[in-house]
Amino acid sequence: MEKIKILVVDDESRMRKLVKDFLEREGYQVLEAGDGLEAMEAFYAEKDIALIILDVMMPKMDGWQTCREIRQSSKVPIIMLTARGDERDELQGFNLGVDEYISKPFSPKILVARVNALLRRSNVLDADEHVEAGGIVVDKAAHQVQVDGKDVELSYKEFELLSYFLENQGIALSREKILNNVWNYDYFGDARTIDTHVKKLRSKLGEKGEYIKTIWGMGYKFEVN
Repeated sequence: MEKIKILVVDDESRMRKLVKDFLEREGYQVLEAGDGLEAMEAFYAEKDIALIILDVMMPKMDGWQTCREIRQSSKVPIIMLTARGDERDELQGFNLGVDEYISKPFSPKILVARVNALLRRSNVLDADEHVEAGGIVVDKAAHQVQVDGKDVELSYKEFELLSYFLENQGIALSREKILNNVWNYDYFGDARTIDTHVKKLRSKLGEKGEYIKTIWGMGYKFEVN
């Protein structure tokens, strides 16, 4: 079986090596580029790149422009790296079609976890049948949820929403992204549907409902305290 290819784009060679080492330990094949122009060359030369990790601040062509170029012809998952940590940057990234957004400095293990989650959502990796976090256990095959060993009854969409949150721990999820992934792209309802389901889900999870954090003006993030 061929290894899944990931393109890492960063003008800092030490950063590229750090990310590459962790991804290769996970079994991925890693391609490197030092700026946006190199990234585009690699992207067009390699037709089977499954995911791109893209730094914002680079010479010749920055991450934003590189993302725009890629999005003209591809929906390949993109994780954007930045040292700024500015909410405006994050919103700009999502508007350009960035799938995830990570501020430097970051934990390489967290980056790998987000890569795995994003590839599962893209159906490149098989999704785990069991997902667990903070005493919450989701059994996807049996369609069951337990909190601290006790069964919790959820509606179908509440179950799907909780599963999506657990698979994307620590990741800021916009309402639009939640709608697209849980309600699917053919859903044309109001985004407030999400808020209603989150409220019910928090209530059913009891104290564990606090793990679902509200990101004002954007959406939600599941994070174990």
